[in-house]
Amino acid sequence: MEKLLSLLSKYKSLITYGIFGVLTTLINIGIYTLCYQQIGIGNVVSNIIAWVVAVLFAFVTNKIWVFESKSLEPAVLVAEAVSFFGCRLATGVLDIVIMYVTVDMLALNSTIMKCISNVVVIIVNYVASKFVIFKKGAKTSE
Repeated sequence: MEKLLSLLSKYKSLITYGIFGVLTTLINIGIYTLCYQQIGIGNVVSNIIAWVVAVLFAFVTNKIWVFESKSLEPAVLVAEAVSFFGCRLATGVLDIVIMYVTVDMLALNSTIMKCISNVVVIIVNYVASKFVIFKKGAKTSE
């Protein structure tokens, strides 16, 4: 039991990132599907709407529960937000390019391509969040 707890503690950020990553992905895919397939909004616009909602959810969950960045100091909060949204903007563009090429140009299944695109984006986002945005050692306010 002690080894299990040690293992869970060691990989806590990866585990919680996985949980919230799944939730973020479900939000992203759900909003995209609602907008594109149910409401009839265009592919790229639906993707942008889904991305904005998912990124807002991801920032809050990543800051509070995944990387446990407790600081509410304005300078730290702004730096984290700018880094987070900047990184997510870059991977959001990657997501849009993947979706445009695969759905609009190649006429592949939109839901399958959205899932594949999300896997790529999740990996890039975790690495950036862990090593750049919410890195350990930043000043915190309790």
